[in-house]
Amino acid sequence: MDIRGIDHIELYVGDARQAAFYFGTAVGFTLRGQGGPETGLVGQRSLLLGQADIRMVLTSGLTADHPASTYVSRHGDGIAVVAVEVGDAAGAYAELVARGATPVTPPRTWTGADAEVVTAEVGGFGDVLHRLVERRGDRDDFLPGAIEATPAGGTDPQLLAEIDHLAVCVPPGQLDDTVALYERVFGFAQIFEEHIEVAGQAMNSKVVQDASGRVTLVLLEPDAGRRPGQIDKFLTEHHGAGVQHLGLRTDDIVGAVGALGARGVRFAGTPAAYYDTLEQRVGKVDAPLDRLRDLSILVDADHGGQLLQIFTESMHVRRTLFLELIERRGARTFGSGNIRALYEAKERELTAAGATPAVAVGTARGVGA
Repeated sequence: MDIRGIDHIELYVGDARQAAFYFGTAVGFTLRGQGGPETGLVGQRSLLLGQADIRMVLTSGLTADHPASTYVSRHGDGIAVVAVEVGDAAGAYAELVARGATPVTPPRTWTGADAEVVTAEVGGFGDVLHRLVERRGDRDDFLPGAIEATPAGGTDPQLLAEIDHLAVCVPPGQLDDTVALYERVFGFAQIFEEHIEVAGQAMNSKVVQDASGRVTLVLLEPDAGRRPGQIDKFLTEHHGAGVQHLGLRTDDIVGAVGALGARGVRFAGTPAAYYDTLEQRVGKVDAPLDRLRDLSILVDADHGGQLLQIFTESMHVRRTLFLELIERRGARTFGSGNIRALYEAKERELTAAGATPAVAVGTARGVGA
């Protein structure tokens, strides 16, 4: 299908302007375009935000029966569309449907003075769709005739570079079927898998990626035979499968976390004991450990190198979708070693306080195993 990468993601939200204020003020995105009934987008208001190579559409339904309204009613604010750029949208749509994809929206052409865009949609996981996008001409004309460009009102620092991956939670028993769907229908390949047990909880994870290496889904499934954990909680609050977090790559995670924290973004904390054995676990880190500790930035390593990562707190009332910032220094995996390290650090703190420590075990196969 000649997938060329993620073109954009679309969030369905209760209030697009309120969501844009958060992503703009706190996360550093800028408004690049907007559309609504006056531009031919029936029953919806959409705002296009951007930062470096990341494009995000925020859409609110203006009627109760609009797909964005029904999505938000069931799932809350969340990523509803993962759009990929392809060389031939109509051809890709026909090929995917022939392979068994659920057809949603047939190919449509959007034409402007300097650009032509062809889009089509098929079903993905849960209620999330995949939009196929073919672009000709001016690539800055996002959706000619529907989303009008907004003049830039100044330039913000480019704190984030691109979408690294999306982490997707699926109900127990659906992981293998979801992997098979992406292999059989979308032509992805499984590149990594692991099983992690922590404090009576357990989950399975498999990573699928397209041939270009630019579209990566980290699929997570809770182990139904163990105590419910964070994946189970997401599935309950979200009412089914969906994107748990969006991984955004940065070239300078220390600078990005410092800047976003000053803007009001709240990040998950890390036990101070985590840093006591950090370099014994991952080797010498080319960053001041005191600064990493102050910012709660995590470090992991695989055979390719290191990665630095941190997770935000969820900005949504259901505490579902959140963001991950990740800086890759050669590493190709996703920081699974940090799960064990975080729990071991917490155990040391609990042991010092006289509490009973938990146990974390894990196995992994694939890239970096």
